[in-house]
Amino acid sequence: QVQLVESGGGLVQAGGSLRLSCAASTRTFGSYVMGWFRPVPGKEREFVSVITWRGGRISYADSVKGRFTISRDNAKNMVYLQMNSLKPEDTAVYYCAADFESTPTKWDQSMFAPGSRGPNYWGQGTQVTVSS
Repeated sequence: QVQLVESGGGLVQAGGSLRLSCAASTRTFGSYVMGWFRPVPGKEREFVSVITWRGGRISYADSVKGRFTISRDNAKNMVYLQMNSLKPEDTAVYYCAADFESTPTKWDQSMFAPGSRGPNYWGQGTQVTVSS
């Protein structure tokens, strides 16, 4: 069982920045590929970003590429999402997620498709609101 707790959301003006944090309670943090997703209009869940254990493979949705940066600290069981140049369309609840030994390709292409089971675990989410 993995428990994930997100923090760092809030209200920010367009062009601003936020840093989301995710604390994972598990003794096997290194076994999980970690990432973030968000619900958007028309989609139950949308992939945002993913990072493998050693950070060797990272992937971003096209909509956030160049603006968001994902990182993880395995010693602290933490995952971060630095969000810069925020846009009103980034407004959403952001969920931290963990999936056992999956691949970034799976996260990007199928993990959040309609009818898919989604990741093994996700948190309660943190609200990000970007005003125009």
